Amino acid sequence: MNDLKKKQLMSLQKIFDNRLTIPAIASPMFLASGPRLVIECCKSGMVGTFPALNPRTTEALDQWLSEITHELNRHEEESGCKAAPYGVNLIVHKSNARLKEDLAVCIKHKVPLIITSLGAVGDVVDSIHAYGGVVFHDVTTIKHAKKAASVGVDGLIAVAAGAGGHAGTLSPFSFVNEIKHFFDKTVVLAGCISTGRDIAAARMLGADLAYMGTRMLATQECQVHQSYKDLIVDVSAADIVYTPAISGVNANFIKQSIDKSGIDIEGGTHAKAIDFGAELDEASDDSVQGAKPWKDIWSAGQGVGSVKDIPTAKALITRLADEYQQARASV
Repeated sequence: MNDLKKKQLMSLQKIFDNRLTIPAIASPMFLASGPRLVIECCKSGMVGTFPALNPRTTEALDQWLSEITHELNRHEEESGCKAAPYGVNLIVHKSNARLKEDLAVCIKHKVPLIITSLGAVGDVVDSIHAYGGVVFHDVTTIKHAKKAASVGVDGLIAVAAGAGGHAGTLSPFSFVNEIKHFFDKTVVLAGCISTGRDIAAARMLGADLAYMGTRMLATQECQVHQSYKDLIVDVSAADIVYTPAISGVNANFIKQSIDKSGIDIEGGTHAKAIDFGAELDEASDDSVQGAKPWKDIWSAGQGVGSVKDIPTAKALITRLADEYQQARASV
């Protein structure tokens, strides 16, 4: 066994042992990831996740977690096979008024994987570790990666250039290499990963797991509008715009959906203070007029050019696993 593979096996958390068909996580997508997608991913051997804010209330979050746990337990009993672990994304930011209550629900259900964003806080990490949970933190800069490492997270998600949503600007080559100089735990790579060959490339770079968002948008179980899925299939990397004008933080959006909204991102600064609670309320309130970020102005990463169909999550993961093994064999 070569040194790279030994280090990767040592850095992966035990919750993944003999549970993954492919070394990948379906990333938590705001408004898009729901129980159906999470369950199907986990049953097929890929880590399924969702943002805690996607259910409109903390009570609904409790119900989602009960549903996911029940369905995965039933799958394991009926099939005799372990499902992949699932995860919940917590926004650790002052604008998230639900953080304390949502964290308490995650602790109640002993969620295996918590992905924290926009704030690495030691008390949150300690609370999750107390029940045996694992904490990954997504970062777009080395500065933020070092801060997260200092509070004891178990993994860092390097959100590199070209990723969907709130992406960074660093090359995956430089990002992963720099992180591994000071962090010897799990490293996850995000950004333009759409195929099994891409997953193999992430592993070759030294990442333990790949992080896939845009590719998972175009699945039958994803809870976005069919028009959004169709657009993902139709556009290419040239149609992705990186701008803070939509939500107040630099993120990648599909140009056609920006144009349709009537927002002129070239004509002035439209950035606002980031407020995920307000964005959720606005997206869920049909009385609010105009295009809404994330719901009507659609995000995607530069990997859209590789997305050509809208399969079930199970069929996609089977294909990704085949592509991954073929890529490994060719190397």
